[in-house]
Amino acid sequence: MRKLGVLVAGVAALGMALGQANVIKIATQSPLSGPQAALGEQIKLGAELAIEEAKARFRQLGFDLQLAPYDDQANPDIGVGNANRIINDPDILGVVGHLNSGVAIPSSEVYARVNLVMVSPANTNPRVTERGLKNVFRICGRDDVQGPAGAEYAFNNLRVRNVFVIHDKTAYGQGLAEEFKKRFEALGGKAVAFVGTEETSNFVPLINQIRSARPTPELIYFGGIYSQIGPFVKQLRERGLKTRLMGGDGLDSSEFERLAGSQAAKGTFYTTVAGPVSAFPKAKAVAQRFKQKYGKDMEGFAIYAYDSANVIIAAIENAIKANGGRKPTRDQVTAEVAKTKLEGLTGTIEFNAKGDIKKAKYFVMQVAGTGNWADNKLIRVIEVAAP
Repeated sequence: MRKLGVLVAGVAALGMALGQANVIKIATQSPLSGPQAALGEQIKLGAELAIEEAKARFRQLGFDLQLAPYDDQANPDIGVGNANRIINDPDILGVVGHLNSGVAIPSSEVYARVNLVMVSPANTNPRVTERGLKNVFRICGRDDVQGPAGAEYAFNNLRVRNVFVIHDKTAYGQGLAEEFKKRFEALGGKAVAFVGTEETSNFVPLINQIRSARPTPELIYFGGIYSQIGPFVKQLRERGLKTRLMGGDGLDSSEFERLAGSQAAKGTFYTTVAGPVSAFPKAKAVAQRFKQKYGKDMEGFAIYAYDSANVIIAAIENAIKANGGRKPTRDQVTAEVAKTKLEGLTGTIEFNAKGDIKKAKYFVMQVAGTGNWADNKLIRVIEVAAP
């Protein structure tokens, strides 16, 4: 009996190691709890909708397609811990994620150990694709284009000459702010300060610093996330400062307006690599299905997560066909993603040798302050080839 028990346990362990022959999973990694959960949930739900819509096709191929969502809490250590669990689940053949570049960079190095493909809807730091990892791709733009796009709009269109630059000390926020500052100064403007802060609640000392800055800043640029920028703007306006504000795509969430208050948020400029539903004609019908299924509006990163998931889904389908109908390996899926040419909601998706989308769109937006994020004004769309 003892030998039989050991044999059964061994067979069970082997089955777990090999995975389930008819199960294919796509994982998501994004913050699903904590202050950045609003954006992280959009990523999860966008990918989930794409997977739900592909399930019937996979059943015809003999496979059960499943979502495996992971909460990275916007924390690099948690992201890496999740990544190790993900690579140890052999049924997971691709990852949609992350939200934060500071989480994506170390987590993707874990995926690279087993050549598990990651397609990012949101990670904009140049290092994400500059490290030469063959399993890393993104369908969004980069900070070394997004930051300068904001700087050029501020200098050329808003006629700003003096700016106070703030960042959140993360790979995303600081990198974006540095790129903004570099381009703004190259155009002839002046950054009167460049300040990093991890403060999330009491911004009075920072506001006093802005008030006393000379020359007087005509614009505040904040590289960070809505959960920090929203309370900052609320306190800024409460203390009577009417200085215009600009941020990047970390501000691109209806939660920013909720945290700042509609009147305080009104008029804020932001650049984003994930345009609104109104910018993509193909997205309208999908957004309606999203609202019907989840009871909430589809925002920019959900659109990009939907496309990211469909890149992986198409790659898996192609790999199944190339593999004679059998379940493909991670190597085969990653190779198929590299060959992607797909018409997504966001446009044509093709990758260069680094894993960047060949042409990315960047959007300049302004907060309407109506309480409806969909009312925000689309000012400009810039399409730029990857550096």
